[in-house]
Amino acid sequence: MRSVKGVPATVTPVADHSITLARLPEVGIDAVTALLSEPRNARHMPLAREPFTTEAATQWVTDKDWQWQQNGFGPWAILVDDEFAGWGGFQAERDGADFALVLDPRYWGQGQAIARIALNYGFSLFGFDSVTIALPYSRTPGRVVARWGFRPDGEISHGGSRFRQYRLDRKAWAQRRSRRDEPA
Repeated sequence: MRSVKGVPATVTPVADHSITLARLPEVGIDAVTALLSEPRNARHMPLAREPFTTEAATQWVTDKDWQWQQNGFGPWAILVDDEFAGWGGFQAERDGADFALVLDPRYWGQGQAIARIALNYGFSLFGFDSVTIALPYSRTPGRVVARWGFRPDGEISHGGSRFRQYRLDRKAWAQRRSRRDEPA
């Protein structure tokens, strides 16, 4: 896998798993289509109202990858032990960078490690002052957002659907990392 604008393609193994961040077009479109249509994920993706076709997934990948050229950051394909595990990363929104993470259910246990890597890149490599997440009302976010230091930041609408928004700033992230002695 090639690197993304200075981001190394292979990240130090975490919990005996090699986590790789790659560009979405580097993953087979059938794997992306299957992930985007996975029913356990789709119930938390209100903007995906119908199962993805190969054509729709191809356009989705093109749109997500375009963000790298437009903003200098964007979402990655996430591989665990060289297997496509999901996608995640950052998208420019009107009030900053929004973080998303969607994993194949087989990799849900890797979410913390993947989020840690991505957020470290967001604050250190991309220099974000803060990061938001938008969670649909189908999710119960209490434990997840508190674990990472995100704080409630109102409500936001995307494509006619309402989401709870949370914000994590650089200082809260640095404090969280220092409490756990995590490397940058």
